[in-house]
Amino acid sequence: MIPRRLSLALTLACGSALPAVATAQDGPQVRPEVTLDQLVVTATGRPEPRSEIAGTVQIIDRTMIETSTAKSVTDLLAENAVGFFSEWTPGQTSINIRGGATDGQGKDFKSQVLVLMNGRRAGTANLSKLSIADVERIEIVRGPSSVIYGSQNIGGVINIILKNGRTAPGTLVEGIGGVWGLAQGRAQTGGVVGPFDYYLGVSGAKRDDYFAGSGDRMANTQWNRMGITAGLGLQIDPNQRLDFSMRTDGIYGVGFRGSGGNLYSKDERTNGSFDASYTGRTEDGRLGLFAQFYSVNDEDRFKWASPVQRGGTGLPVAGTRADFNTRDLDILGTRFQPRVSLFEGNDLLLGWDWETSRLRSDRFRAGVPGNTLAQVSPQDNNQTDQFHALYIEDTQRLFDDRVTLRAGVRQTYGTTSFDPTPYLTAQVTGSRPYEATTYSVGATYKATDWLAFRAGASSGFRAPTASEIAADFNTLGGGRIFGNPNIRPETSEQVEIGTTLTSGVSRLDLALFQNVISDRIITRSRGPNANTSDYVNNPGDVVIRGMEVQYETDMLHLLGWEAGAWRWRATANGNYNFDMKDEGAVSVATANTRRVERVYQYQLALGTRFGQADGPYPWTLQVQGVLNGPVWYNTEENLLVPAAEPYREYIWRKDPYFLVNIRGEVEVRPGVRLFAQVRNLFDVNYHPLFIAIAGQQPTLADLRFYNGGGGTSAPGRDVQVGLQARF
Repeated sequence: MIPRRLSLALTLACGSALPAVATAQDGPQVRPEVTLDQLVVTATGRPEPRSEIAGTVQIIDRTMIETSTAKSVTDLLAENAVGFFSEWTPGQTSINIRGGATDGQGKDFKSQVLVLMNGRRAGTANLSKLSIADVERIEIVRGPSSVIYGSQNIGGVINIILKNGRTAPGTLVEGIGGVWGLAQGRAQTGGVVGPFDYYLGVSGAKRDDYFAGSGDRMANTQWNRMGITAGLGLQIDPNQRLDFSMRTDGIYGVGFRGSGGNLYSKDERTNGSFDASYTGRTEDGRLGLFAQFYSVNDEDRFKWASPVQRGGTGLPVAGTRADFNTRDLDILGTRFQPRVSLFEGNDLLLGWDWETSRLRSDRFRAGVPGNTLAQVSPQDNNQTDQFHALYIEDTQRLFDDRVTLRAGVRQTYGTTSFDPTPYLTAQVTGSRPYEATTYSVGATYKATDWLAFRAGASSGFRAPTASEIAADFNTLGGGRIFGNPNIRPETSEQVEIGTTLTSGVSRLDLALFQNVISDRIITRSRGPNANTSDYVNNPGDVVIRGMEVQYETDMLHLLGWEAGAWRWRATANGNYNFDMKDEGAVSVATANTRRVERVYQYQLALGTRFGQADGPYPWTLQVQGVLNGPVWYNTEENLLVPAAEPYREYIWRKDPYFLVNIRGEVEVRPGVRLFAQVRNLFDVNYHPLFIAIAGQQPTLADLRFYNGGGGTSAPGRDVQVGLQARF
């Protein structure tokens, strides 16, 4: 076991920099509050101990979700230092994990981070539209660590696993009210009846415009949210099971203030899905099968308007009173994964995936009085993408399971079709095939009962979209981007080493990694006309080298104190990118840095939870602090030149910021809890990306191009009170 002195030092350094807190469970317990070697499913497609996975896996479990102050999946991941997460608006999130990024508009088909729901494609990389109400746990695999996933796993995989009747039995009702007109509620019920189990959850919320840390009201930041989830399971026998899940989730009437201080634009973004799966094995466990069918519908309704816009000459021009874009993405897919154990300690997984997706968009725009506008093509061109993939991964355990060797390869064959698109002149329809080979190899070694090592190498890719291949794409400001039929898929290569130290009450995980992203698909201007560009592969790589740490401990057991009914848990998650270089930045003559954009140089999330699980009124107090380090970004805002920035392509360095969230709860009667929570306790005025922050005087924004606002900030002090009943 880890020497107590070393473990205590790690705790004081990593887990207890804030006032102490811990995880309170229902009823008194004597076991430690830390699960040391959880089973995970995302990295390999089947349940395996985390200690046998060659890559880094981070878990946000049910307790962490239910005690979080987060209002969305975005908030939850951000406060656990998973990576870079920026809410451009309450309905739009951009992500960056190990250099892999999502498109700012939440376009799943352009993402370098793969978001899953119950192990299959979620249909969106815009986490802001997804509620946390029915989420059982979230598993994050960092980097392209598995061959069971295809396009988009360049930076990592986020698997959102939903509740079902086995994991969430009983009935729960919860209501929350707070500042800025917050009204939020959810109800769920689940249970087991004979061989069947069932789950039903309903949630909804609304909020008015929030206020920034400067005290300014951020007009057009309101939102409404609604979601329904239903699940049904059938345990055929001890070795066979069927699962069905259906859900819809969405955020409605959400203000799209964005980078232009826009007070007119609004969005509606929804995501719905159905999946059915079969899991079975033989009595001796030598043979197994997992099969899944899924259907996903993802819809975006952009109700935008920009009365004033920047013209091609850099001067203000009359804009739009309406610019409505619709985007519908429909996905059908299936996966078939037989397993066989060839001999002692062996586990051979074979896989076949098939998926087809159909993207359809439309657009209507109308100019302000006196500005007659012709209709132009939508923001996204119509496309149909279809692929199938074959893969194999073999695992061999040796020396009494102390050594685990793993290797896999995947071959993906796909076809992207550019389909007829409204109002698009000179469009080039037709299909283009693509293929990609990805691999993963790794090993883990359990040196002692408390020390384990791992090493791995893997690759990932993102297939080009039809727009990138053959588009004549019209941007919101009137510019044009042309496709490139010779575009290549984006790729990544990752190597990683790590170690895990565990005692009976603590777990420390350290990782060193390098992720190199090549052939990024970017736009390049056509000479003097800044409003006309082409899609090209960037010849320069993105190189991210860094370290990551995860730590959790049961403080009372660590200190050797008699726990009784008391609970005290401390956690720390962090990362530091000591090398984050964009080797393609030198291709831009005006680039003032080669730092990778939209990546935090460092992050640290410290949490502590303290409480008493027994007595007349069991209670807990939780304090969490999150430090987000500097980030570099070529902002899309219209800033004053040269008063604010020397030129339009200047890459800014945003300073670090530190946020503190607190939550307290008390069980006023068995099964009934009253709680209060505060996000951004110290009312920090910040935004991860935007430069023209609300309340700045003089403002850095060029107000000639803004539509009713002079800056954007994240929410200030957010106070909430709630009541929860379980029965």
